[in-house]
Amino acid sequence: MPAIGQSKIMILATDGFEQSELEVPLIRLKDAGAEVHVVSLESGEITGWDKDDWGRAVPIDKVLADVSPADYDALVLPGGQINPDLLRVEDKAVQFVKAFDQSDKPLAAICHAPWLLIEAGLVQGRKATSYKSIKTDMINAGARWEDTPMVRDGNLITSRNPGDLDAFCAAIIEAVEGGSAQRSAAE
Repeated sequence: MPAIGQSKIMILATDGFEQSELEVPLIRLKDAGAEVHVVSLESGEITGWDKDDWGRAVPIDKVLADVSPADYDALVLPGGQINPDLLRVEDKAVQFVKAFDQSDKPLAAICHAPWLLIEAGLVQGRKATSYKSIKTDMINAGARWEDTPMVRDGNLITSRNPGDLDAFCAAIIEAVEGGSAQRSAAE
């Protein structure tokens, strides 16, 4: 893996992303020196959800149909309820996440974003966390769910909510700088 300053990181999102879960990683990863692209299903901009109402718009850098997992050193999936629910019914998004996981590069999902991991069949037998309301979904999909701020299982990084963003962002930076650890032998 490249140093964070030489890396390209993708944030995959659509309308209804949790505002802080896209903006905080975007800022922190850029501040660490990474080139970060916000990628969505269509060009233009997407609008976040900020606590209890629509938030700010974020411009789209690239369209999902125009990128490949080989283009990026890490993939970040912000949560919110609306964003991952819309993405998990889009075959292009699910297949991209699945292919990215197969590259063994860091794949980070926070809050409700693990719904995409479930849809891609990626949590079976792996340690992970998520927003508490989808704990049962995670367990039913075979995850070894933990109630901790950040869980890393090989290339997979998960966190629970906006309160965990410090640990989430630090884990992404560490994973990019240090490469992916091998998946645990306990799987």
